[in-house]
Amino acid sequence: MRVVPLGEVARVVSGGTPKTGVAEYWDGDIRWATPTDLSRLNGPQIIETARTITAAGLASSGATVLPAGSVLLSSRAPIGYVAINTVPMATNQGFKSLVPGPELDAGFLYHWLRSKTSYLKALGNGATFAEISKRTAERILVPLPPTKEQHRIASILDAADEIRSKRKAVREHLDSLSDALFHQAFGDPLSNRAATPSRPLGSVAQVLTGNSPSRQDPENFGNDIEWIKSGNLGGPIATRAEEGLSEVGRRRARIAPKGSVLVTCIAGSPTSIGKASIVDRDVAFNQQINAVLPSAKLHPEFLLAQLRVAPTLVRQKSTGGMKGLVSKSAFETIEVLVPAIEAQEAFVSRKNLVDAARAAVQRALAADDELFASLQSRAFSGKL
Repeated sequence: MRVVPLGEVARVVSGGTPKTGVAEYWDGDIRWATPTDLSRLNGPQIIETARTITAAGLASSGATVLPAGSVLLSSRAPIGYVAINTVPMATNQGFKSLVPGPELDAGFLYHWLRSKTSYLKALGNGATFAEISKRTAERILVPLPPTKEQHRIASILDAADEIRSKRKAVREHLDSLSDALFHQAFGDPLSNRAATPSRPLGSVAQVLTGNSPSRQDPENFGNDIEWIKSGNLGGPIATRAEEGLSEVGRRRARIAPKGSVLVTCIAGSPTSIGKASIVDRDVAFNQQINAVLPSAKLHPEFLLAQLRVAPTLVRQKSTGGMKGLVSKSAFETIEVLVPAIEAQEAFVSRKNLVDAARAAVQRALAADDELFASLQSRAFSGKL
């Protein structure tokens, strides 16, 4: 298979940005892509952009209108987003876009670039942030089978990628279905217009704040029990901690029994406040976390679902300014929905069915990803 510099089979085009303070440069009829636009795509094609520019804005910026069928490659912040434009558009300066010549199929180039994200990032240079220069882009060596073969490879990878996209859409639907089930049964926890019974969290369950045994005493750390931190929270079940405590450290720590709901209450940003997970084993946990211990009045999976539907329940108690801090006393005052335990259990049963379906889709998606990676490898090594 021939290997050629990209600049020999495609024209490399840089983008540009008009001055943001000049109104006549903006909101025209020229689509203007940014890396953020590419980050939101669910497939290879980009049709619309969040912003548009005028002909005057285009002329002032040094940008170029790319013909339909070009390959947009983000060359900084970050490097490696790829898309094919289906209509003419310009881009900002964060791109080294590629206008394929007659020997290069846009779909083939799109898939090849996507398979080389790590390589492309390694090509970036710059003191402030990494960027691929136009000269570097032109020197990138790409495989070049006959055009007919490029079309065939692109078609196979398009079909495999479409299956992955549809599977991801199903997963996203199931994600939203869990929230919909909660709202249907109990309403919005914030407004509680459905008048579901509610109580302060501290009145229906015991709350425990974690701590950190002193690092000056190495005897505190070992393998007797794992020591959970906020980075382990966010999924349905807390992930395994990388660090553990010794028997000595365990006696000095706070322990959350199996079935507790752990919630991040101290974080570096407000949006990290409220991340929550259930623990399916006894764990120690640090002072950034409040644990809601198992309670006969509050099913842990019901509470977790409620916090995921309405993380503002926790965040509105924060007093940490630009960061975030919810004290134990403030956490205990959170007004949570507390319907009859039978209603909670019925909801959890329905939600578990959705979760099982999502897990099956996730397993299938993992298999799809593995197959797609294999197809990519074979395609660009001449073995497909």
